[in-house]
Amino acid sequence: MSKGAGNPFAGGTHRFRPQDCQRRESVTIKPIFAQGPSQTARLVVAVVLSLILLVVDHRFHHLQQLRGTLAFLTYPLHYLADLPFTASSWLDETTNTRETLLQQNRELRDLNLHLRAELQKYESLQAENMRLRDLVDSSFKVGDRVLVAELSSVDLDPYKQQVIIKKGAVSGAYEGQPVLDAHAVMGQVINVTPLSSTVLLITDTSHALPVQVLRNGLRTIAVGTGRITELKLPYLPTNSDIVEGDLLVTSGLGGKFPPGYPVATVTQIDRSPDAPFSTVLAQPRAHLDRSREVLLVWTVPNQLPAVTDEPDPATATEPPPAESETVPADGTEPPAEPAPPQGPAT
Repeated sequence: MSKGAGNPFAGGTHRFRPQDCQRRESVTIKPIFAQGPSQTARLVVAVVLSLILLVVDHRFHHLQQLRGTLAFLTYPLHYLADLPFTASSWLDETTNTRETLLQQNRELRDLNLHLRAELQKYESLQAENMRLRDLVDSSFKVGDRVLVAELSSVDLDPYKQQVIIKKGAVSGAYEGQPVLDAHAVMGQVINVTPLSSTVLLITDTSHALPVQVLRNGLRTIAVGTGRITELKLPYLPTNSDIVEGDLLVTSGLGGKFPPGYPVATVTQIDRSPDAPFSTVLAQPRAHLDRSREVLLVWTVPNQLPAVTDEPDPATATEPPPAESETVPADGTEPPAEPAPPQGPAT
């Protein structure tokens, strides 16, 4: 009997056989801790929490301060995103030729002369209007305070018509503030952060603006259509006095926009005999897709002193001076004042 007969590994190589693995007993180790919730349950919990946060923020505005803080922290990112355009504009302005600058200077000088001539007429009309309002003891508006702001970015969502400007709460901007460009009304501020604000344009589907026809004072509502070049007036009866080319201006109703600012021009009217209302479309006068600078408007409050019936407390304790009797120029005595009625004795 050889020395390595009882040892299969002695004196040679050992071949792996599947039968050897089948003879081994499999050992199952039970987990010490219970298994956590499934991925589906985690997803459902996350969706429910997200919906709860959306409802709470929309109804109670509890996250407004947090949103403002996050917008303040991400403002440098907006600035860096707009930096290439700003740098290219600055480089373009600095590399203009002398002839181009002289030509622009001449055009601006001529335009300034025309505007100054027009301003003289408007100043006289304004002074006359104020005198007439004083005669009828009515209130008047002296003017509106404005602040120039520059666009920072545009919302690329196709279902929203919003832009962001580089003026915020530090500059005095507030929610609901009217926004104009050099031509007409653009929209209103809907969200304010310390250094920037979000402006909802008048063409957004969620925006409605009280307007009136400048020609005859017909009042209606201009609603956004989602298209940058179109507004609709859905609440005009078929017999309304409105024609193509009419200018729509703000009516001042609602207290958001001051009256008299241009909004849009009527471009299309469809009066169907079967429909109770006409289909009226208008084109905004503002350059909503081209303007880079906008105006934030603060309406100046009424400058006339309010008339109250309450006496001045400083003079309320002093007795009124005795009135001297006056005799008319014709020598007749003035009629005696009737005695006040006596109340019932108590």
